[in-house]
Amino acid sequence: MSKSVKVGTVQMSCTANPDENLQKAVVKIREAAAEGAQIVCLQELFRSLYFCDVEDYDNFKLAEPIPGPSTDVLSSLAKELGVVIIASLFEKRAEGLYHNTTAVLDADGKYLGKYRKMHIPDDPAYYEKFYFTPGDLGYKVFKTKFATIGVLICWDQWYPEGARITSLMGAEILFYPTAIGWATSQDEDTNTEQYNAWQTIQRSHAVANGVYVVSVNRVGFEQQGAMKFWGGSFISNPFGKIEYLASHDKEEVHVHTLDMDKSDRYRTHWPFLRDRRIDSYQPITKRYIDEE
Repeated sequence: MSKSVKVGTVQMSCTANPDENLQKAVVKIREAAAEGAQIVCLQELFRSLYFCDVEDYDNFKLAEPIPGPSTDVLSSLAKELGVVIIASLFEKRAEGLYHNTTAVLDADGKYLGKYRKMHIPDDPAYYEKFYFTPGDLGYKVFKTKFATIGVLICWDQWYPEGARITSLMGAEILFYPTAIGWATSQDEDTNTEQYNAWQTIQRSHAVANGVYVVSVNRVGFEQQGAMKFWGGSFISNPFGKIEYLASHDKEEVHVHTLDMDKSDRYRTHWPFLRDRRIDSYQPITKRYIDEE
């Protein structure tokens, strides 16, 4: 019997009001559920503007425990609608200890656990090391009602190791909540090159591992107009084909049916997992392979 999963993606803009953003997300999750979505993924840090553009101690006030207020709201919603919700939040773990974290809520409202972002960037307008302690839970999979899913977060997108390990743990779909954009001072060629690299590396994770990849980004101008979050959310099939592509500037709720049988089909005909030489990969754990 063939298996399919209906995935909902929520690409939206945000304001400086966390409660307003949460309620907006609730409305859009309802919209996705009404269209048949079984798993709904929100973008990275959807409860706020992307605050990591500055190093400001006041921004720590945006953090919350997980489970906590946001997961309470979304858990009730998941149970009411019978959908899985993937929610990226700013986690306050303890005094002075914070993570960029995604919670997963099952279709009965049960909190299944969380993944803490492993790779933390530090670039102009993306000063995440100021706010986030690197994840210490390792890579995670979540056995939801509809599929076994893996969740990674934004900067994790660029690392094939994270996608590989999560896939080897049994993930059938890789979800990437994201917040990435263009400086409005950049030229169009640079913008295009950056977006293409971002999409290509994630499609390569789909090909290498024979799994669906679902990447959900935000849209809108932030940072007093200096940053345009580029949207472009997409879904790739297990051989890298783009099955859904969002715009760069519009809010979009999309529901897409994933044919889960494709993973076995592609993995059988293009047996990359079969031919892995796991006996030869030990050097990958080194920072750099210098000459002795």
